[in-house]
Amino acid sequence: SDLTGHEKFGLGNVKYNISRIHVTAVELPSASISLLPGSGIKLVIGNASLAIDMNWNIRTWMFKDSGRGTVHISKVFVTAILSTPLDNAGPTSIALTSCRTTPGDVDIKLNGKT
Repeated sequence: SDLTGHEKFGLGNVKYNISRIHVTAVELPSASISLLPGSGIKLVIGNASLAIDMNWNIRTWMFKDSGRGTVHISKVFVTAILSTPLDNAGPTSIALTSCRTTPGDVDIKLNGKT
């Protein structure tokens, strides 16, 4: 799905579009799952990283530009608590009851037209 929008800066608007978003790498070097009393599951992911590749373009009243870009997110920590209802009145379901994410470093590189 594309990300499209505009932001107002100084004397004018900047229109942007980010398209062809692809996750190119995911690393989960430290992940654990543990059972919690009362039918819950705790998922802990430490020091995760993610790489994304994309196209971008911007347009202002003065200029327009476009190109390719990469985003690398590292040092991400996630703790999630999942619960499963105890009733047997249908298919098994899982609900996310708590989630805490600590973002890490973000490195963005934008390359102009090639």
